[in-house]
Amino acid sequence: MYFLWRDLWLAVLLIHFVAVNGIFSAVYVHQKDSYRIVVRAGNLGIAFGLGFLLSLYSTKWCLFGWYVMSLTFFHWAEYQTTAMTNPKSLTLESFLLDHSTEYKIAAAASCVEFFLEVLLLPSMKTVRWISLFGAVLAVGGDFLRKLSMWTARTNFNHYIQHTKQDGHVLVTGGVYSFFRHPSYVGWFCWSVGTQVMLCNPICCITYAVVSWRFFNERIFDEEICLLNFFGEDYLDYQKRVPTGIPFVYGYRQHL
Repeated sequence: MYFLWRDLWLAVLLIHFVAVNGIFSAVYVHQKDSYRIVVRAGNLGIAFGLGFLLSLYSTKWCLFGWYVMSLTFFHWAEYQTTAMTNPKSLTLESFLLDHSTEYKIAAAASCVEFFLEVLLLPSMKTVRWISLFGAVLAVGGDFLRKLSMWTARTNFNHYIQHTKQDGHVLVTGGVYSFFRHPSYVGWFCWSVGTQVMLCNPICCITYAVVSWRFFNERIFDEEICLLNFFGEDYLDYQKRVPTGIPFVYGYRQHL
């Protein structure tokens, strides 16, 4: 009975996917921008549902289901949080689905490693406590990122701002009192956490190294702009609060 229910819902999900995309195409046939938004949001929701169903299977499929849910929720919530906190900066790119070619390669690599190890070394995917630790790290990291967006509100942007906008203020309260760049700390923990959750040792190390290098360079560049915007206020903030990512110190300047 359990397997019948599970397989039935997989069929229902497939029908739902076809029907929803058909409706989107019909309703938004003359509204290309709106169509691009709703089709991404809708399909992320469907993929999340697929991940949930996969989580009801055996251990190895359960892990991949968790990963799909974590990945789809992360991208959907990026758009939703931006819409709620800084709607003026909201664009199709706020989903971060087209973040970079490297990001897509990394996502594909994590899937390839997972399935290869399921076939060749299935026992690697049965260490439950490691997967649970990774899940906690991923959920906690995503929560920290969204909380940082909510705290900064209109002062948060997905892109480095080279010109100070009207109303842009230095946010040092809330999670920003613990880390100078809590959104990057959150992303770092989330990305590595997903690979720990999948018990992907190769991608876990690779994600950590590549993410560290990316944020090391990005924080350096971003803090040049922040020092230009806020001067000694930001310099004092740098002295009080760490970046949050180990061995990443940002741009240093003595005024």
